[in-house]
Amino acid sequence: MTRLSAMALAMLVVSTAVDAQGTGAEAEVRAVVDRLFDGMRKNDSSMVRPLFHAKARMISITMRDGAPVVQVQESVEGFIAAVGRPHPEVWDERVSNVRAMFDGPLASVWMDYTFHRGTTFSHCGVDHFLMVKEGGTWKILELADTRRTAC
Repeated sequence: MTRLSAMALAMLVVSTAVDAQGTGAEAEVRAVVDRLFDGMRKNDSSMVRPLFHAKARMISITMRDGAPVVQVQESVEGFIAAVGRPHPEVWDERVSNVRAMFDGPLASVWMDYTFHRGTTFSHCGVDHFLMVKEGGTWKILELADTRRTAC
């Protein structure tokens, strides 16, 4: 085997390993996202709570009179409590076009969504999850979303 062939083979093996690692990490962060939305559908705050980092926060951006309105919740406890409170309709967040980027223990996951209360459309936009991997587990550090009434 020539030196060039050996280098090409080594590069192929390394790139395959990196792709496999990326695919595994993508599946891991996607599982966290799916579990969050499954917990919302099931009205189960005990399913949702462990997905968030202790210092997690939530950010929502809406438009009012052509200007962005930013709402920041420095704690996710209110959201978690709302998930667990009885409500007549299922909270159904449907996602598509999921994309993830990684740098070591940091992940950024971006997706389009539509939110439905029961079978009724409520709003849509983009969800952005900032995640950190601690102790082998991905946790949501920040969840930001945009909210529109027309998609």
